[in-house]
Amino acid sequence: MSNKRIRVGVIGLNPGIHWAASAHMPALAALPDDYEVVGVANTSLASAGRAAQAFGLPHAFESAQALVDSPDIDLVVVTVKVPHHHALVMPALKAGKHVYCEWPLGNGLAEARELADLAEARGVVAAVGTQMRVAPEIEHLRDLIASGYVGEVLSTTLVGSGGQWGGQTDAAHAYLDDRRNGATMLSIPLGHTLAGFRDVLGDFGSLSARLINRRKTAHITDTGETIPRTTPDQVLVHGALESGAAFSIHYRGGVSRGINLLWEINGSKGVIQVTGASGHAQMVQLSVRGATGAATELAPLMPPTSAHEGWPDDVVVGNVARIYGLIARDIRDGTRSAPSFRDAVALHETLEAIERSAAAADPSI
Repeated sequence: MSNKRIRVGVIGLNPGIHWAASAHMPALAALPDDYEVVGVANTSLASAGRAAQAFGLPHAFESAQALVDSPDIDLVVVTVKVPHHHALVMPALKAGKHVYCEWPLGNGLAEARELADLAEARGVVAAVGTQMRVAPEIEHLRDLIASGYVGEVLSTTLVGSGGQWGGQTDAAHAYLDDRRNGATMLSIPLGHTLAGFRDVLGDFGSLSARLINRRKTAHITDTGETIPRTTPDQVLVHGALESGAAFSIHYRGGVSRGINLLWEINGSKGVIQVTGASGHAQMVQLSVRGATGAATELAPLMPPTSAHEGWPDDVVVGNVARIYGLIARDIRDGTRSAPSFRDAVALHETLEAIERSAAAADPSI
């Protein structure tokens, strides 16, 4: 493709605090030489029209199909709820369009595999939004481990809070409490974090898991309803990585008054700790500290300031913008540097292995 700006169509863009408006639009605006957002499709033409007017876009499409069929669109961005990803991404791939889909790619492994297979058959750039992988702190952490800062990795421990999946929610997010929708604490906050975890420490070998639902109901704050919860609010996984290092993971629903993200990597020569304000590690400022050799106390181990230069200061927007930067290069140069649909399949395989292990331990899950 030439150096002309890549024309973007967004499926699922609404003014206000919605994800596409708060993360994707400012991320795209930070790359004006690469992208031009030209159109939107929502659940209705009226909704698309309101979004187009709010963001100054030339096209409001009557349907998602009309957007993907338009010759004015090069890249289709899908930012809707997980249960709709497969139905919206498939037509975009069939139309030969490049795609950026939010994580999770599909509602389960089978959907993700089908999308990845089609994307490869069509030869398009198909990227998934596992943006923790491009956070400067995670790239720096990967380099530290590869360079032997901790020596041989012996073990790692990860503890995090999901934020949602506590005792209450609002109507807009109530779908997260129904596990059939594929938007669980396992798949979203832990799934995002595992994408970065795997980049740093490699893939999982053997594992054993438990999925426990301690909160059977959720209070809907804006309607006063009480609904049943079928998504586990406790995820426990332990075992060995392919490297042989031991690992232990515990994610909890809600927000803790204590630790909300702690990832420790212990090695033969040192230790590294990564902390943050939320178990959604892709959305918060990460702090990296470590000690190696004769050092007895942890010291800051943050990436150089140059890693942040030229990118938005906001953590969420900056990480999404980095994904878009990779996508632009892939489209123009024929590379495949952005997190891909095939990468997403590998992550879905890990989640399915966790679910299988948990089901074997407790068939009622």
